[in-house]
Amino acid sequence: MTIKYRNPWVVVILSLFTFGIYLIYWTVQTKEEINGMGGKIPTAWLIIVPIVNIYFLYRYMENFSIYVKKDNNPILWFVFHLVIAPVAILFVQMELNKYAKAPGI
Repeated sequence: MTIKYRNPWVVVILSLFTFGIYLIYWTVQTKEEINGMGGKIPTAWLIIVPIVNIYFLYRYMENFSIYVKKDNNPILWFVFHLVIAPVAILFVQMELNKYAKAPGI
């Protein structure tokens, strides 16, 4: 699975302008990319189930921490995302972009 390069600021702005709909799309796409790197994030359908979506978010950030950031600190990333999600989204996309093929190449 190849990682797609995305401008982190565009991800945040589109998420705000679409009232979170783009954020769901982005989460599903990046979940597949992280799983392609070896992660084991469960189905994205869990996003729409109240309370269970917190479990999905934890597993997402856990796998991001292990397979993308490689810092093995999932609780910090999970709390970071819960407290200030737009900034966490920026960091997640910036880290994924390090594995992506640069645009125009």
